[in-house]
Amino acid sequence: MTSRRTTVALKLLMAATGLFFAFFVLFHMYGNLKLLAGETAYNDYAEHLRTIFMPILPYAGFLWILRVALIVALAVHVYAAVTLWMRAGNARRTPYAAGKAALRSMWMRWGGVFIFLFLIWHLVEFTIAKVSVNPDKTGVDITQNPYQLVVSSFQVWWLTLIYVLAMAALALHLEHGVFSAQQTLGWTQTVKGYRRAKMIGYVTAALVVGGFLLPPLMIQVGLVK
Repeated sequence: MTSRRTTVALKLLMAATGLFFAFFVLFHMYGNLKLLAGETAYNDYAEHLRTIFMPILPYAGFLWILRVALIVALAVHVYAAVTLWMRAGNARRTPYAAGKAALRSMWMRWGGVFIFLFLIWHLVEFTIAKVSVNPDKTGVDITQNPYQLVVSSFQVWWLTLIYVLAMAALALHLEHGVFSAQQTLGWTQTVKGYRRAKMIGYVTAALVVGGFLLPPLMIQVGLVK
C-alpha cells in the first residue's frame, strides 16, 4: 500500500511539473514569435522580461526566480520519471505487456534525454555564454543583441536542423505528456474526457512546435533577416 501511494505521488509530481513545463513553452513560443515583428519589437520584449516587477524585484529578478523554479521542476520531473521507469522495469509482466509498455515509454524516455541535452546547448548559446555559431557574424554587436544573435544563429543550416529535430522530439513528448498528465489527474474517466484529453495533447503539441519552428525556418529561407 505504501509503495502504491508513493507511485501515485510520483505520477502526480510528474503531471504537475509536466503541465508547468507545457505552460512555460507556450509562453516562450509566444515570445519567440516577436522575431517576426522585427528587431525593435523582439529586443524590447527581451528587455521587458528583465524588468518585470521592478522595483519590487531587482533587474532580471523575475527571470532568476523563473529559472530556479524551472530547475527545481526539472529535477523533480526527472527523478519521478526515472523512479517510475525503474519500478516498471522491476515489475513482473508477460512478454507481450512488457513489449507494449517498452514501446510506449521508449520515446518519452529517450526523447526526454535529447530535449534535455538540446536545452543545455540552447541555454549556453542564447543565455549563458551568448555564442554566435555563424562565422560570418561575430562580435559584441551580434552576441549582445538578442535579435541579431538569434537571426545569425539560424542562418546556419546545421543549427536549424538540430532545432527541427529537437522540436520533433518536443512534439511527441508534449502530445503524450499532456495527455498522461490529464489521465493522472483523473480527467479521462469517460469516453468524452479521454477524447478531449487526447485532443488537448495534439493541439498543444502542434501549437507549441509550429510556433517555435516558424521563426527559424523563415530565417533559414531568408524571409527574416
